[in-house]
Amino acid sequence: MEWPAYLDEYEKLVIRMTTPRVMIDNAGCANATRVMIDSARKHGILLEAVQVLTDLNLSIKKAYISSDGRWFMDVFHVTDLDGNKLTDKSVINYIEESLGDIQFTRSKYYEGLTALELTGTDRLGLLSEVFAVLADLQVNVVESKVWTHNGRIASLIYVKDCDSGSRIEDSQKIDRIEARLKNVLKGDNDIQSAKMSISMAVTHTERRLHQMMFADRDYERKPIIRTHGDSPIVSVQNCLERGYSVVNIHCKDRTKLLFDVVCTLTDMQYVVFHATINTTRDRAYLEFFIRHADGTPISSEAEKQRVILCLQAAIQRRASDGVRLELCAADRPGLLAEVTRTFRENGLNVTRTEISTTNDTALNVFYVTDAIGNPADPKIIEAVRQRVGLDQLKVKELPSIYHQRAEREEEPTVGVGGAVLLSLGSLVRRNLYNLGLIRSYS
Repeated sequence: MEWPAYLDEYEKLVIRMTTPRVMIDNAGCANATRVMIDSARKHGILLEAVQVLTDLNLSIKKAYISSDGRWFMDVFHVTDLDGNKLTDKSVINYIEESLGDIQFTRSKYYEGLTALELTGTDRLGLLSEVFAVLADLQVNVVESKVWTHNGRIASLIYVKDCDSGSRIEDSQKIDRIEARLKNVLKGDNDIQSAKMSISMAVTHTERRLHQMMFADRDYERKPIIRTHGDSPIVSVQNCLERGYSVVNIHCKDRTKLLFDVVCTLTDMQYVVFHATINTTRDRAYLEFFIRHADGTPISSEAEKQRVILCLQAAIQRRASDGVRLELCAADRPGLLAEVTRTFRENGLNVTRTEISTTNDTALNVFYVTDAIGNPADPKIIEAVRQRVGLDQLKVKELPSIYHQRAEREEEPTVGVGGAVLLSLGSLVRRNLYNLGLIRSYS
């Protein structure tokens, strides 16, 4: 590395010490790629590291996290969605560069777009009304994500003006958008809690959705439609001799699970000092040793219950009940309004949505149920597809993130890189063991 002439030796040393060291190894593990990060500790660095991995849709099968004093060490065992090791050199290089510059990492930049943030009471056909308003106001939806949970909805919609093809800067048009969307969100009975705001700021979409639902206190509400699947089991206990609060989570495994949990703990101003994450087939077991930002553990039973409710909500928000429908069509004004109106007219409730546009092609994903949360009637799904276009709207299974192969014990293989990563991983686990936070480090 070439240093600028103006840096003295002390400044060079500080940069060396604070720049994360990243090592990626495919030799030391039989069925996963190891990603090791060694860095000076700062609040939020764990979330930033996990965010880099999950934004690539990688599955984190195991992780060992240790942070003592001012130092931070993580070892992640990751695969692609098919359960394979990472072999694409461009992906590996991207991970190394992104994690190495983690203090400078920025979220995807939505240049030239206006962000609309909406929260309110979910109801059948709400998205249809929202997209109809935007189409009527000559606003084009470029990207969007919509989550629903416990009868609430949060949506982050990135739009541009249909006429100019750029962000909306006309203050009068912005006022019209805001007024009409607020009326849609309020409906007949949500005068107080419906919220709508417009932002030009750069943000990480999924982290912002968690923040919006947390601020909306969705974790305190009861579901108004039927939900399926097992609920996450969360417990919180205090480890008084070590000064930590211990959070244990047992739930179904899925992609981005660790991100959702760490994001919530970080936004609640807790610091993760140590953690272990293990997955077996379709189950995940997560243990975190946390403190407040001021170094104190959780102090009351009420706070424990709040942490439990917030973590359960964070895990369930992304849960995908319903049939996954994928729409691939040439983008045009009003497309989303037409498709979601068809859903509404056929009694389909949209529980989650991912909207994107690439090279004038709309690539949209919808998860739909019937009006009360039951699986949608296949005949209704087929009727909707006939109306929208069989070649454009297709039924897709949920993406499988679990290995189909038999579960095997990870055995280290011989190699210099593998030996280095194995020793680093062992060091993290030994550190947890010495602190009394795990039973063994073998």
